[in-house]
Amino acid sequence: MSKTEEPLTYAGAGVDIEAGNALVERIKPAAAATRRSGVMAGLGGFGGLFDLRAAGYRDPVLVAATDGVGTKLRIAIDTGNVDGVGIDLVAMCVNDLVCQGAEPLFFLDYFATGKLEIEAAARIVEGIAAGCKASGCALIGGETAEMPGMYADGDFDLAGFAVGAMERGTALPANVAEGDILLGLGSDGVHSNGFSLVRKVVERSGLDWSDPAPFANDTLGAALLAPTRLYVRPALAALRAGGMRGFAHITGGGLTENVPRVLPDGLGVTIDLDAWILPPVFGWLAQTGGTPEADLLKTFNAGIGMVAVVAPDRADAVSALLTGQGETVHRIGVVEPGSGVRYTGRLL
Repeated sequence: MSKTEEPLTYAGAGVDIEAGNALVERIKPAAAATRRSGVMAGLGGFGGLFDLRAAGYRDPVLVAATDGVGTKLRIAIDTGNVDGVGIDLVAMCVNDLVCQGAEPLFFLDYFATGKLEIEAAARIVEGIAAGCKASGCALIGGETAEMPGMYADGDFDLAGFAVGAMERGTALPANVAEGDILLGLGSDGVHSNGFSLVRKVVERSGLDWSDPAPFANDTLGAALLAPTRLYVRPALAALRAGGMRGFAHITGGGLTENVPRVLPDGLGVTIDLDAWILPPVFGWLAQTGGTPEADLLKTFNAGIGMVAVVAPDRADAVSALLTGQGETVHRIGVVEPGSGVRYTGRLL
């Protein structure tokens, strides 16, 4: 090193360890608020500890899920509205767990950025904690990666990892049969898939994120960033009540590809598109983008964020239970011989 050269340090290379430590301290109260039975330690260790016996399990089978938020993050970054994407991250993982019949127990997050901005990062993680708390799931750890040169200024990425459990022999789907009823649970908007198409449609529309949304009483950016609905507590209540055959979380692939994932060979479903009203956001996306109905149903949730497959003699009771849990429930179809999804009626 010449006399004129500055000594090289980690901070000089763009990584601020003290900022990372400050973030951990900032988010500790949010993480602590998610504490539930089974949690054995707080943040700060090399790993999170969880006691399944203390959580009430006798012969548990663990179920794990991982997911991200996708290009919905681009809108959050461009608008500065990052508070809800943490909820999206949790929902994409824990909604999948209940489809297996599992109760979400704990969650870990991975947050990566070029330069750590404590305030924005804290808002994101506080959103994650809010999603965990609403799902009865403990936030027991995570990783914050500051990686200069890997991300443009202000950009970040998120990944989530959820672990749940169920008693052995209670996995879903189970015993799906001809005549079973499909109950569709309403979504809260686009949720967290299809945003590469959403962004193309917005580009074609000529609108800015700050412009009024043509389909909602909000700005376009805020309306599209409505967080993914968390179905965990209502789904677990339905499981406890009995009669559940399966759940399908309607994410990428829409109803067309996700419902068949819970069906055994030899069975398909007929879904009546007249059974619910297409939310305005999807009508606007389809009209502005010229998107055909078949593509809409294979890209977006189209207003149905979760499908419950229920024994016929339990359909009314489960529907009433889910409604009492705050869900908007539609009887949308039936299981029949065949394969895949057949549609009747029209959305558009």
